Amino acid sequence: MKTTAELSKHIRGSFFGPNWTFSNVKDQLSDVTREMAFEKVGDLNTIAVLTYHIFYFVNVQLRVLEGGPLEGSDKLSFNVPKFKTEEEWQQFVADSLDAANRHADLVAQREDSFLAEVCADEKYGTWFRNLEGLIEHTHYHLGQISLIKKLLKAKG
Repeated sequence: MKTTAELSKHIRGSFFGPNWTFSNVKDQLSDVTREMAFEKVGDLNTIAVLTYHIFYFVNVQLRVLEGGPLEGSDKLSFNVPKFKTEEEWQQFVADSLDAANRHADLVAQREDSFLAEVCADEKYGTWFRNLEGLIEHTHYHLGQISLIKKLLKAKG
């Protein structure tokens, strides 16, 4: 069994399902409106901030997988744009899911030896570590999005 193909499947499952948690980003965001995405619940991050944060790191890795430089900053990963319309929010979600799909495709195309390679810089470790980290990171924030949605629906 090819490990890169399995990791790609796991990445895709985080964003599109199926997976062991029975939750994925696409399904969780399918009924989130722009208004809901930016609504605050206490001092929690908004769904918009969490969504942007998840896909910020997908896009950082995607750029590197496509042969580009590693350009990213934790500080910038929470700087969600102020989407002015519902259409802008929905387009952001669609474009982000497309990026996740392209990311998974590129991982699947790699040989397993790629996983032991350094990801852009020694301090970031191997590609395996970074891909697994992306999956864990996505599920962590996916859980937050799910809970915030429940709180918003109970409130309103």
